[in-house]
Amino acid sequence: MLVHQSELLQNNTVVVRGRDGVLLVDPGLTGGEMACLANDLSEMGRPVVAGFATHPDWDHVLWHAELGQAPRYGTARCAAFMRDRLSEADWKARAAEGLPPEIAEEVPLDLYGLITALPAETARIPWDGPHVRIIEHPAHAPGHAALFIEEAGVLVAGDMLSDVFIPMLDDFGSANDPVEEYLAGLRLLEEVADGAEVIVPGHGSVGGAGQARARINLDRAYVHALRDGRDPGDPRIGPSAKPGWEWVSDIHAGQAQSLARRNERDGTPG
Repeated sequence: MLVHQSELLQNNTVVVRGRDGVLLVDPGLTGGEMACLANDLSEMGRPVVAGFATHPDWDHVLWHAELGQAPRYGTARCAAFMRDRLSEADWKARAAEGLPPEIAEEVPLDLYGLITALPAETARIPWDGPHVRIIEHPAHAPGHAALFIEEAGVLVAGDMLSDVFIPMLDDFGSANDPVEEYLAGLRLLEEVADGAEVIVPGHGSVGGAGQARARINLDRAYVHALRDGRDPGDPRIGPSAKPGWEWVSDIHAGQAQSLARRNERDGTPG
């Protein structure tokens, strides 16, 4: 297994080697980065035979023509979300508006979001390579899934278990509870934590043995504090935040405000 990290947001692209080619998870971010990755794989004699998007955020559903035309899988809910998004007449303009200005001109959108839905409750990625278990859960985004490469002990966590990002909850709506959804997702990841010798978050540093459970505990403590209206004292925000990542505190402030509004609307203490 190989990991490629983007320069701007430390997005981690995961390459899993199979018999005849590779599984490519969450490629990105810029056209130059993806073309470089495609060239490296070509020089290794390892074509892309399958892709996987852990969830439908913009930075996880990108693709480049030089990566080829392999099926790009996602959960049924992830694929449905992207179908709905791409059916909107102004989808490309809306997607472009959401890109970081530093790289907005460098992100290719022509193959954006073309996800092949796996049947509901599919347990493994269908490809000729190591068994890759799909752990679908409700945390962070619709149809989010982590991947567990069992024989290698590698947990690919999507946008969870990061050492630079706090837990980022899904939008608060009338029919969902993003706090409980996140806690449910952490419980599912906890089921494989002891077998994870390597943890690869969607953003940030790759962790070694013991880090999966440590990061689950840190994320759970943050969500509990957010739910209870307490200062989380989290090392990823405030004065202890990694240099250059101080803006993550703004994400926390926004989530705290959203939860306070939800509680006020529902008459929930917190």
